Amino acid sequence: MGGMENIEALQSEIITNDDDNVVPEASEEFVYTSHVRSLTERAMAYLNVGYSVHFAGAAGTGKTTLAFHLAAELERPVILIHGDDEFGSSDLVGRDSGYRKSKLIDNYIHSVVRTEEEMRSLWVDNRLTTACRDGFTLIYDEFTRSRPEANNVLLSILEEKILNLPSMRRTGEGYLEVHPAFRAIFTSNPEEYAGVHKTQDALLDRLITINVDHYDRETEIQITISKSGISRSEAETIVDIVRELRMVGVNNHRPTIRACIAIGKVISHLGAHAYENDPIFLWVCQDVLNTETAKVTRSGQSLMPEKIKEVIRKVCKQNKSGRKAAIRPVMESV
Repeated sequence: MGGMENIEALQSEIITNDDDNVVPEASEEFVYTSHVRSLTERAMAYLNVGYSVHFAGAAGTGKTTLAFHLAAELERPVILIHGDDEFGSSDLVGRDSGYRKSKLIDNYIHSVVRTEEEMRSLWVDNRLTTACRDGFTLIYDEFTRSRPEANNVLLSILEEKILNLPSMRRTGEGYLEVHPAFRAIFTSNPEEYAGVHKTQDALLDRLITINVDHYDRETEIQITISKSGISRSEAETIVDIVRELRMVGVNNHRPTIRACIAIGKVISHLGAHAYENDPIFLWVCQDVLNTETAKVTRSGQSLMPEKIKEVIRKVCKQNKSGRKAAIRPVMESV
């Protein structure tokens, strides 16, 4: 009997992580061109109906930024998860984390002593459970870096709107109904192979996948201006150099918009300009753009430094001629 009483005394106490979320706000630096507006409207249409959205694209295409922008539009707190090869289902859902034991000794009547002991297992909710319970927006960044078996818990969440909980959680029926305001936004990089797992078809079938490529030229110019504060003419030069170099070699995804922002910020900080004869601009371009991913070689030596110089000369000459041609009709009309 004593053993049975001990088993019945085991209960579960849930500890929630209510502070483990962020509330995104629209940024003044966010660039909202027609290209970005189109992506946003498409994704919001799916989210408003209740579907989950998956942004798939190479590094530097703005997937995570778009995800946070959409989350801000939804006006709900955000739970952020980064894919990790070490994840198991418990890292997403929660786990038992130790026990809490309490003992009550009642000696109100001097000749009678009554003792009660209670042991509670401590269940700690993890981020996915918190998002499902409270109706938060889940951003699962680079979810393909987590092993497929860890992500299996998402299947019933996205389809049946039920979160299956481990049987050791003793406080309910073993499942949690997903809050109707819950939404999920996923990102992944299909071009990457290091540390990435193949996603199960069952999960992809529950997502609306939007392929995200590099932004159009005007959007990249606006982003570079917004993030670095340089003039439009200089932003045009930097963006055109980067876009030209994307056509070189075997990897047409590098350099990315991050290179434009980096060059713009550095020359702005140093008081330099995006001119062919500015030595600071030249060495900043070499350092930021000299990536080995292009794999342009001759006799085992990289040709990227020379290729960068060639592209800088070409773009600077074209843009200078274009600006003169644009100014001439204005002068003639005056």
